[in-house]
Amino acid sequence: MSHSLKGNLTYEILTKAEREGYGILAQTCYDAQSVIALVRAAERNRSPVILQIFPVTLAYGKGPFLRFCLDASVFLIIKTLLPYPWDISDIQTRASAHQASVPIAVHLDHATDPEHIELALSLAEQGIAFDSIMVDASHAETDEENIALAQPHIERAAKCGVLVEVELGRLEGGEAGLRVISDAKLTNPAKAETFMNETGALILSPSIGNLHGLYLNPPNFRQDILKELKGRFQGKIPLCLHGTDGVSDELFRECIKNGISKINVNSAVRDVYVKSLASALQTKPFPDAIEEATEVFAGVCDRFFEVFGSKGKA
Repeated sequence: MSHSLKGNLTYEILTKAEREGYGILAQTCYDAQSVIALVRAAERNRSPVILQIFPVTLAYGKGPFLRFCLDASVFLIIKTLLPYPWDISDIQTRASAHQASVPIAVHLDHATDPEHIELALSLAEQGIAFDSIMVDASHAETDEENIALAQPHIERAAKCGVLVEVELGRLEGGEAGLRVISDAKLTNPAKAETFMNETGALILSPSIGNLHGLYLNPPNFRQDILKELKGRFQGKIPLCLHGTDGVSDELFRECIKNGISKINVNSAVRDVYVKSLASALQTKPFPDAIEEATEVFAGVCDRFFEVFGSKGKA
């Protein structure tokens, strides 16, 4: 591991989860309320968590929204620990030391287009850095092309202390501004070590029959691929599960048992939050509707912490 990546929060959260046999919720957030809800849920469950945003959200909010995500996980917790009125210099000192009471990493998911990767890395070079990003070159025709596209970005990210996730193989489907892929390609475990060594990435997202979007039939994941990847990478390269819409609690637990430590969740939480907000706005004052929807978002996160086994692990 590069010296600049030692102590990386995403890596610490995931490797601890892998060692102790539980999964980490990596929840996509689109706005300030969802960020607040995720932090609230993590705090009351004493659970580590990864706060994710999509490139479309980063392109919209740019540095100010990323700074909010990075600071929110600290400020919202610190303000409960300090007497009011809060001394902002004390808060800023604690924030810069990353002294939150639960570990919360901030991650950019599915950075595929060069302008999105450039935005994330240029912000990192200005001191507004994600803990980790996914450099997604899975649209490449060959593994060699995937490596060639991803490797320069990974090298640049490492200099800023930013961990990188990559995808070997290709997931079908698309969501929330991501490019739509129609031809899935399963991960070949025999090629995985060479792929990870040559990219320099430290999180692997495998294609095991999972897809982005809704499953027309119950998901049937290739657990044999996960087991082989676990055997090759345990203690070195955390594994990430994408495509979790409609996945049962039992299947989540099986994937965790077979090596998954990072579990991406998007619409399972987002959709109930949006529905709650739309409904509450019809009958309640705006602040009350926001609070109700925020708590709905947090409540679904509560359940995932239970299912993934991360409650009380912070």
